[in-house]
Amino acid sequence: MSRLRKLAVSGIAAGLAMLLAACNAGAGTSASSGGGGGLSTKTASIAFALEPENLDFTRTDGAAIPQVLLTNVYEGLVELDQDGKVVPLLAESWKVSADRKSYTFKLRQGVTFSNGAPFDANTVKFSIERVKKDWTISLKKAMDVVEGVTVDSPTQVTVRLARPSNDWLFKMTTRIGVMMSPDGVADLANKPVGTGPYVVGKWVRGDSITLTARPGYWGTAPYMSTVVFRYFKDPTASTNALLSGGIDAIGNVAAPDSLIRFESDPTFKIIEGTSNGEVTLSMNNKSKAFGDKRVRQAVRYALNHKAILDTAWAGRGTLIGGPVPPTDPWYEDLTGLFPYDPQKAKDLLAEAGAANLTVRLRLPNVAYAVAAGQVVKSQLEDVGITADIDVLEFPARWLDLVFNKHDYDMSIINHVEARDIANYANPDYYFGYDNPKVQRLIAAADAGTPAQQVRDLRAAARQISEDAAADWLFLFPYLVVARANLKGLPKNGISESFDVTGLSR
Repeated sequence: MSRLRKLAVSGIAAGLAMLLAACNAGAGTSASSGGGGGLSTKTASIAFALEPENLDFTRTDGAAIPQVLLTNVYEGLVELDQDGKVVPLLAESWKVSADRKSYTFKLRQGVTFSNGAPFDANTVKFSIERVKKDWTISLKKAMDVVEGVTVDSPTQVTVRLARPSNDWLFKMTTRIGVMMSPDGVADLANKPVGTGPYVVGKWVRGDSITLTARPGYWGTAPYMSTVVFRYFKDPTASTNALLSGGIDAIGNVAAPDSLIRFESDPTFKIIEGTSNGEVTLSMNNKSKAFGDKRVRQAVRYALNHKAILDTAWAGRGTLIGGPVPPTDPWYEDLTGLFPYDPQKAKDLLAEAGAANLTVRLRLPNVAYAVAAGQVVKSQLEDVGITADIDVLEFPARWLDLVFNKHDYDMSIINHVEARDIANYANPDYYFGYDNPKVQRLIAAADAGTPAQQVRDLRAAARQISEDAAADWLFLFPYLVVARANLKGLPKNGISESFDVTGLSR
């Protein structure tokens, strides 16, 4: 939910003492004074599968870092509410010029960083310019459209764009829009400094990251004085931890079959919402195996997506057929473009001279990817493609070999970045997809009217799907299981952040 709504919801917590501010990652084993489990009423412990490699999301791709830090530790001028609307955060309001190339933000007063430094217009200028100059991750390209930043006063700043951009303000809700203190960026990998209600209190690598509420936060103090992100590589271990009282919730269920154990127990609740995570079977368009579009199309015809979803993810999820989730205004159901047709797949492979093809399917060691990969391997074998599976440690090994070095033929990963269709306009992205028509459509969509944006991005998505730039196995479901007395959990997974600032009991 938006910060303004969270302030109202959590107002009852104002003035309460931060009883457990010094708790460490093991605090979740203390006796409960509130019932409903073994955890303290002012501490929440939530299980996740993917631990960050470090805490610097300016130089490290992937979702694991912003999942912990965005909104909770770092804040931006704007944020997404749970309905996907851009709402104010560190900016009280903003105005857009008639030519749609200038954004003037009125800033909140009295905001400080966790190191005591003030937040003001100079901070905004520093943060935006730093993305363009020092960030290295792929998402930084969204800031290329910024032509300059002018400090109008300590509480007002104007951002000038080189051209109108429908996408820029939305992208400011992601990690590239976070505000950073000039004297707080020396060790981002270990010591993040933000304006948010929490700081990183302790990181036990391989086990947990503990967030502790900080004094002096500009907004209403969060109810939870301590929130522990616990990391479990084995889904069974996280399920057992929730059943035994060791944790409060599983943040994104890694084994949907495990929900059966909680469905009839009133001690727990299940939240099932939507996400913008496309579980994508990437094909390296620049590799020898998949440089020919007919081979990529053959792969799409060879796969029974309903069977993959049912077998790998217990039928939970949505078939989409393209790179756009239903939460985006330009969504179109493209599942009919490549119906399951093994004979058509064989014909295309023969036409391309690619019969008896062998490819490397390099998978991250996460449950959904490994499970789906086994089904994909089996179905490809039925049309004469041998997929040799290589499971890589995630995030470090997978990011290095697949994402950064493009040393792969196929892979499977959940693309969770919001409105990420622009990746298909970047030939250097790890897909290696290069279609000038798509690039023109995406550029025109960003600069045009909102109606033109919808029209052009819908056309781009259809072209991307027809080209089989990748295959989209299913839209990842947002599934959370938690103790019934834990309130304020996100209802949808449409942001990079797992927002814990509204948690209470």
